[in-house]
Amino acid sequence: MKHTNYQPSQSDQDLGVLSNLRYDIPAGVGVFLVAVPLCLGIAMASGAPLFSGLIAGIIGGIVVPLVSRSALGVSGPAAGLTVIVLVAIQDLGFEAFLLALVVAGIFQAAMGFFKAGVIAYFFPSSVINGMLSGIGIIIFLKQIPHALGYDRDYEGDMSFFQGDDYNTFSELSHMLGYITPGAVIVSAVSLAVLLLWEKPSMKKLRIFQLLPGSLIVVMAGVLLSQMFYAFYPGLVLESEHLVSIPIFKNGADLLNQFIFPDFSQITNPQIYATALTLAVVASLETLLCVEATDKLDSEMRVTPTNRELVAQGLANSVSGLIGGLPVTQVIVRSSANIQAGAKTKAAAFVHGLLLLITVLLIPMLLNLIPLASLAAILFVVGYKLAKPELFKKMYQTGMYHFVPYIATVLGLVLTDLLMGISIGLVIALVCILLENYKNTGYCREEDENKTIIVRLSEHVSFLNKANILQALNDLPDNSEVVIDASNSRYIDYDVYEIIINFKVEAKRKGIRLKIVNLDGWGNLENEKLA
Repeated sequence: MKHTNYQPSQSDQDLGVLSNLRYDIPAGVGVFLVAVPLCLGIAMASGAPLFSGLIAGIIGGIVVPLVSRSALGVSGPAAGLTVIVLVAIQDLGFEAFLLALVVAGIFQAAMGFFKAGVIAYFFPSSVINGMLSGIGIIIFLKQIPHALGYDRDYEGDMSFFQGDDYNTFSELSHMLGYITPGAVIVSAVSLAVLLLWEKPSMKKLRIFQLLPGSLIVVMAGVLLSQMFYAFYPGLVLESEHLVSIPIFKNGADLLNQFIFPDFSQITNPQIYATALTLAVVASLETLLCVEATDKLDSEMRVTPTNRELVAQGLANSVSGLIGGLPVTQVIVRSSANIQAGAKTKAAAFVHGLLLLITVLLIPMLLNLIPLASLAAILFVVGYKLAKPELFKKMYQTGMYHFVPYIATVLGLVLTDLLMGISIGLVIALVCILLENYKNTGYCREEDENKTIIVRLSEHVSFLNKANILQALNDLPDNSEVVIDASNSRYIDYDVYEIIINFKVEAKRKGIRLKIVNLDGWGNLENEKLA
């Protein structure tokens, strides 16, 4: 599943960071623009203060890259945890929830120290590819309302069924009554600029190499919005159509936004139950994203998963200590990072640094950005994750890979991330069982003396029981038969029992049976039956 066992040393990584800053800084800018509305929307969806989402984005961008060895992964608040966080805040209160998050970070780091990151290697590639394509489709569908100027729904609502009694598809019909002409113009111009930036002929020009398309799109969106305000009042974009970051009047106002854990709840058992849930789900989301991000890496680098869990655990404890939301590695920002041309983890750090700077110094400038411009950027991200060519490629790999892939895609689009992955894994397991069932578990041959030799495979499971039973029943009367288990390293007890019971049937049919090296369950000696 992994592409290479090479893992660069820390000194190699440091040199790579310095030599690739010309790629990583523009990529970090692009991810930063995508991350802003996601941080705010996920906080709103979680029932937490908006500033909590920004804290999580900053911590995920600054703390995680300092510890992690993930070259291209980007961390921040995750939409997949919104329901868990919402329920926990309602049950515990926000301050007690923050304490649970601190404890969850400790649990998560402990999982890394105890090598739990190996879980990542047990997810089939068909499910990981399905997750990427499903996320791409969700991103695309969720951005259509923003592109048309319907911005009442929050950005963090990535599941099919939403908190406003609409689902992903009904939201598309509902938005038709709220189309905003100014937003449509901004999104159309933004998309045109991005498509122009993607043309190979344009990328040969120096300016197209230096400036990321996402930055130009945002600048064009702000310029159009200001033009509407000055010259075309009928097209003006209201505040609900723009990014909305809290503005602080002074340092005291900023400090008041930080909320700290309620350590008096340290003996509350519910704190630890919530912490364990957060640690397990956040770790699973991170490991899935790590696997998917490594697949998208053109240099085929491998992320040390145990170290990643330690990095995420540290980030979650820090986030909880200062009033932030849970942090995971997230596929939307990671894929946007890769497609923006990132080469090293410096891009993730740049994105976190920019979040910190803008929140502290220039939030009013960020609040001029139209959501329609960001929708255009995410359109391109979503399309690249779910290109039609990917579906064709998966179909060509065979039905046992294609069916779990499609099941995962549909599961993600029609439910949510974790449920979609679970559906894909169940279907993949069924396909694996069917594929193994086709493996007979034996081969049959005859020697020069017409002796029938049934050689058992290296691994004989209960799935081979029916095939082996049929093969034994089909043996002709009065023949000479050898059942040879010399090459078998594992034989399921059900199969062992069938072979031992066949001795009676063989005697009845006049079959001269010899069983070779069938050791294990009964530790029977090799025997020859006349």
